[in-house]
Amino acid sequence: MDGVEPVLYPLLRKDLVAQGPRYVVQIGDKIIDYNEEFHIFLSTRNPNPYIPPDAASIVTEVNFTITRSGLRGQLLALTIQHEKPDLEEQKTKLLQQEEDKKIQLAKLEESLLETLATSQGNILENKDLIESLNQTKASSALIQESLVEFQRLQISLDQERDAYLPLAESASKMYFIISDLSKINNMYRFSLASFLRLFQRALLSEVDVGNTEERIRSLISSLKHMVYEYVCRCLFKADQLMFALHFVKGMHPELFHDNEWDTFTGVIIGDMLRKSDSQKSVRDQIPSWIEQERTWAVATLKIALPALYQTLCFQDAPLWQTFSRSSMCEQDFPSIIANRLSLFQQVLVVQAVRPDRLQSAMALFACKALGIKELSPSPLNLKRLYQETLEIEPILIIISPGADPSQELQELASMERNGECYHQIAMGQGQADLAIQTVKECARNGEWVCLKNLHLVVSWLPTLEKELNNLQPQPGFRLWLTAEVHSKFSPILLQSSLKITYEAPPGLKKNLMRTYESWTPEQISKKGSLSRAYALFSLAWFHAACQERRNYIPQGWTKFYEFSLSDLRAGYDIIDRLFDGTKDFQWEFVHGLLENAIYGGRIDNYFDMRVLRSYLEQFFNSRVIADSNFRGKKMSRFPYPISLPSSCNILDYRHVIESLPEDDNPDFFGLPANIARSSQRMISCLVISQLRILSRSVTAGCKFDREIWSNELSPVLNLWKKLNQ
Repeated sequence: MDGVEPVLYPLLRKDLVAQGPRYVVQIGDKIIDYNEEFHIFLSTRNPNPYIPPDAASIVTEVNFTITRSGLRGQLLALTIQHEKPDLEEQKTKLLQQEEDKKIQLAKLEESLLETLATSQGNILENKDLIESLNQTKASSALIQESLVEFQRLQISLDQERDAYLPLAESASKMYFIISDLSKINNMYRFSLASFLRLFQRALLSEVDVGNTEERIRSLISSLKHMVYEYVCRCLFKADQLMFALHFVKGMHPELFHDNEWDTFTGVIIGDMLRKSDSQKSVRDQIPSWIEQERTWAVATLKIALPALYQTLCFQDAPLWQTFSRSSMCEQDFPSIIANRLSLFQQVLVVQAVRPDRLQSAMALFACKALGIKELSPSPLNLKRLYQETLEIEPILIIISPGADPSQELQELASMERNGECYHQIAMGQGQADLAIQTVKECARNGEWVCLKNLHLVVSWLPTLEKELNNLQPQPGFRLWLTAEVHSKFSPILLQSSLKITYEAPPGLKKNLMRTYESWTPEQISKKGSLSRAYALFSLAWFHAACQERRNYIPQGWTKFYEFSLSDLRAGYDIIDRLFDGTKDFQWEFVHGLLENAIYGGRIDNYFDMRVLRSYLEQFFNSRVIADSNFRGKKMSRFPYPISLPSSCNILDYRHVIESLPEDDNPDFFGLPANIARSSQRMISCLVISQLRILSRSVTAGCKFDREIWSNELSPVLNLWKKLNQ
């Protein structure tokens, strides 16, 4: 069930009416007999069901979701079953033999008592009885020896099992770390079943190691990287740094000293500063070379972590001169200081003194701690994702505003299946019945179906879930779903789906490369026109600049505009028709369509429109895009310092794009050079606020552990039982 239906309230409240010797209750418009032995149990797969206050008072909630200790035991059993199957068999046989011996011992005791009870005359003169007693004693001694041996063997087997406990403990920790992400975004939900499949895939990895300890360390490392990549592809790029730091904190607590994480996230600083009696005197002791606006942050660091502050030697201004002026200060710590600091302590220093580089410092720390080259794993296209799909598991593509995977899905369906086996439905009003019917037919025939824009029909999703549970699809069936982020999206459907995010690639270089990967060589070299090839490059650059300026709100654009692939396609059609017509190019015509009908149609701010108009005049004019008389000459009038090739070969343009820097140059967007400092500050504040939310959830989740409480309370409970006997 998804909730407590109001029709059940009279039954749950026991609103009974006596009719003679019997009781009745009204359910809906019907009155039915009530039996006092009646009980009702409601169950749901939703881990966080919404139960309104009026229902919460009349039901008893029992939480059967997985616990840390329960998951640890389950993972340990899976590990032993894979790594040491004979060990599990030995333990099972040993337990069975032990039970058999205990039963034999109990029977001997019963036989002895029966013999004593039925004996007649003097017991000492009864030779048969004495002989029977001696045999019973000998048998009992043998059984006791066997039980002692069984106990010794069981201890030995348990020690072998416990050797794999660190793997199960680490895996259990990983699952609960990723489970917290739903507090940041409702779409970031992961099922236990998918995690167990990932765990079993890690166990299958072949690693040549010498002993069990090395094998376990190797498996933990392999699983850690698999989980990180699996989760990252389900996250938007803006949330990957947050997850990386959260993952490091959960998996490597030894990297953080006391109070360092709470200082970083700002959890305890407010209380510490309020308790400080000499706030003004502390601020006065901050060295003068530190900027005035950072005085309070450095004072906070001094109060919260005095030992670290003493290590830094901030009074030595020449020592910190290079650091304070460096454009990459996270890599320019004074060597004598860097040797004394842990990786995370360096992040704390950057946070206090140079927050304009905090994002880079956090990313560098996370990469080193996790042993990865970059935060974002290699991009996963739909073709590679398809290899992991199953007919019983929907594939949910979480899209950002303006992103549309329809074209890529259509191409994948054409490659993997013929076009007739692929169906897509844009969800909206009146499409529910058609969608259900199409899903059933495709499941029966082993075809593909894509339901687009599910965020528009979130109230209908429980119906879709029920239909999916009843399906018995053919192996070729695939259900593709697309949806934007929605706070009311069904958590059950989210957990049961294989997820991937689909958004515009971050950075000008990746944006341009994605555009040129979507264009064919024929589209670029059509009619052999060099001017046309230059015009398309200008269009691709213009489109990328419009999208990437959204990362610098409010300096780039005043708000987030949904420039999408459809805008790029419309711009391509305009350029294509322009070069199919007269050679007398009317650039005002291009400016007008792009400004008023396509890109400008999304803009509602006067100053943003001025920026767009300036871009159009900069990229689409006769100086940048020469006519055919310039064929064979290199263009040198592109607005930015790059040389365009004198050819219409798409590979040449891709080489130009590959030569661009990975990190965006603000000059490419017409923004000041220090705009990146503002952007890093804004992103860092967002990441820290998210980590603060996760820190609260982790603390709350760690408050109760059944095993710890059981061990602590056992002596008290045993004493209480004795006192009450």
